[in-house]
Amino acid sequence: MLVKHCVISALTRSTSHSPSSTVLRRQQFLVRTLCASRTHLPKLIKAMSSTSEADAESVLRTVTPTLDPKRHKGQAGKIAVIGGCREYTGAPYFAAISALRIGTDLSHVFCTKDAAPVIKSYSPELIVHPVLEESYTISQFSEEEKRKVQDNVIGEVDKWMERFDCLVIGPGLGRDPFLLECVSKIMLLAKKFNVPFVVDGDALFLVTNSIDLVKSYPLAVLTPNVNEYKRLVQKVLNCEVDEEKAEDQLRSLAKQIGGVTILRKGKTDLISNGEIVKSVSIYGSPRRCGGQGDILSGSVAVFLSWAQQLKSGPESPSESPAILGCIAASGLLRKAASLAFTKHKRSTLTSDIIECLGESLEDICPVS
Repeated sequence: MLVKHCVISALTRSTSHSPSSTVLRRQQFLVRTLCASRTHLPKLIKAMSSTSEADAESVLRTVTPTLDPKRHKGQAGKIAVIGGCREYTGAPYFAAISALRIGTDLSHVFCTKDAAPVIKSYSPELIVHPVLEESYTISQFSEEEKRKVQDNVIGEVDKWMERFDCLVIGPGLGRDPFLLECVSKIMLLAKKFNVPFVVDGDALFLVTNSIDLVKSYPLAVLTPNVNEYKRLVQKVLNCEVDEEKAEDQLRSLAKQIGGVTILRKGKTDLISNGEIVKSVSIYGSPRRCGGQGDILSGSVAVFLSWAQQLKSGPESPSESPAILGCIAASGLLRKAASLAFTKHKRSTLTSDIIECLGESLEDICPVS
């Protein structure tokens, strides 16, 4: 078994940076065939957990389901993005369309009425629900009328909640007080139905000021950038970020919030649920165009939902679905960003990276 694993690892390393070709795809298909036995994959992932650096490609092969003609629409995932307001319409689109490009079957966006027509115009592939409200639309309402509007918002989301495999909360959300109050109740609703959710963007601002919204909920994933992480550390640990003890501090932070999973974005992505710490340092791209975090949050939602399905099967990996989802999403985004930069160099845009998601996943997990 050890010899077999070494051969597979060597073959993977030798092809991971080569251009796509028929020979390469056949080699990768051989790797996947050898690795894809559900009897061996949990052992492979378990062996990975002894070191900090995660084997992102192995995780991707583990959690990515095969394309089965017997499956019906929805079985490969139903994702919903909660976000999008007057000022920010790109972020929820990036998260939702990334989920589709990776392979989820259905992708919804719950946004404000002003944002909906714009997001719909980006792509007919997305199912857009214009149900969220901002303060300016109800500024003349009485407190009782505002409560009724809030109840209506939550009721509209409640109709769909049980259908979703994972939520992405925060892209393009903004910081409108009434909107954030509605979103906090949507989080509570998701917890009631045990729906996993990824917290990104302005929803991290909300959570930082209301830690109880996610505390001790193991199906919550936080994806802070440098500044968002700094605020979380200050709020929860009452100290400053210590880069010399980055892994220990991240573990303490996740543990203090009750075992939620945190994906700290950076030159090296660090992931922890308060017990283990994994890192993903695959080289991505020097082009730091805005929107890559939205790709990541949508990707985490897909892979988390796939890992969750795997967890409920007879041959379940030992790691939590949230940890596996974060590792897979981080690894794929970095590979797609690298591929996009190879093609477009300095002019690389977020949309270019999204276009490379499918090709990058296919190189690791070929369909045939």
